[in-house]
Amino acid sequence: MASRAEPADAGGRRDWRDVARDAADLALLGILLTVAAAPLLTAAAAVSTASAAVHTWTRTGRWPSARATLRRFGGAVLPGVPVSLVALAVAGLLAADLAALATGRVPGGPPALLVTALVTAGLLGYAGLVVVEVGGGAPWRGAARTAARACLDAPTRWAALSGVAVLAGVLAVLVTPVAVPILAGYTVAALHAVARRLAAPARAGLP
Repeated sequence: MASRAEPADAGGRRDWRDVARDAADLALLGILLTVAAAPLLTAAAAVSTASAAVHTWTRTGRWPSARATLRRFGGAVLPGVPVSLVALAVAGLLAADLAALATGRVPGGPPALLVTALVTAGLLGYAGLVVVEVGGGAPWRGAARTAARACLDAPTRWAALSGVAVLAGVLAVLVTPVAVPILAGYTVAALHAVARRLAAPARAGLP
């Protein structure tokens, strides 16, 4: 992947070629993420590796080397298996619940469907922040605790990340299936961008 740190002209301004290069890099990232996550049990490792790559790119302007990325992915597979299982189980339960409420197979009607949808959106935003924290180098358990605290400290940030995740989900349904892997790379980058821009305030007495 190319570096975005190199200026497009003598004044350091970026032009359409830099934007196109960044778009191509993120599209490739999404495709690689999808391929690596295809076995499902490697999903958490693929996501954490992609998030770490975006973290490096947004702060240094350069992507990590292929060797470093493969090494990180290999080291993340086993620790990520329980995370993948939990994520798949929660996603399956929420999807089944939403489908049952939407089709009227369980009581509750529109109010219950709305509440479930809001809970799902909130969980997606929280999961997005966990992904960002893992990309910054935190282990999954530590990232989960940090993300939970950050959501309480900055509800606006939590809501914004939820919006990013929901929008990505809607787009994944609307676009052609071939474009869904490309969307994955853009989603990871958007989560990092929003989380960085709306950073949570530090609590007194806490790291």
